[in-house]
Amino acid sequence: MDQQKIGTFLKELRKEKNITQEELADKMMVSRRTVSRWETGSNMPDLDILIDISEFYGVDLKEILNGERKEKAMDIETKDTIMKVAEYSNDEKEKMTKRFHIMFIAALVFLTVAIAVFFIDCFGPEVSDFINGICIGVGYGMVVLGVIMTSRYAKQIHDMKMRLIGRSAKN
Repeated sequence: MDQQKIGTFLKELRKEKNITQEELADKMMVSRRTVSRWETGSNMPDLDILIDISEFYGVDLKEILNGERKEKAMDIETKDTIMKVAEYSNDEKEKMTKRFHIMFIAALVFLTVAIAVFFIDCFGPEVSDFINGICIGVGYGMVVLGVIMTSRYAKQIHDMKMRLIGRSAKN
């Protein structure tokens, strides 16, 4: 899939409709900058937005993904399947977002407990140091893990893990 070609095609479709990036952004409920990124090929719209764009421009989703016009229109069954895949993808994103929110809240709780124990010091120095060490370690660990898993390198880490698991299973 050539993002540059797709971006150029999206720009052509917008110009054919004689609308600005701002107007398209309003219709798709995104920022003008997001539309600009689509059209330069530096970013791709989510699948559900791609479907909305294809309907708005009256073109087949496959045409957008290929970055060029085709004669054959998308049938309803294919469109329904793609919509279900988009819904599933959005549900999975939502579940993952909730998990990260819970993880970050737990990290905040652990770090808050560490700060409270540090200032209150009602357990004695050895117990306070032990509690502080655990709370700070777990809290920062959760934050670091969350940052790594929400970064652009998460897929590369996942792929590497899968390769390692595959090698372990073979040995």
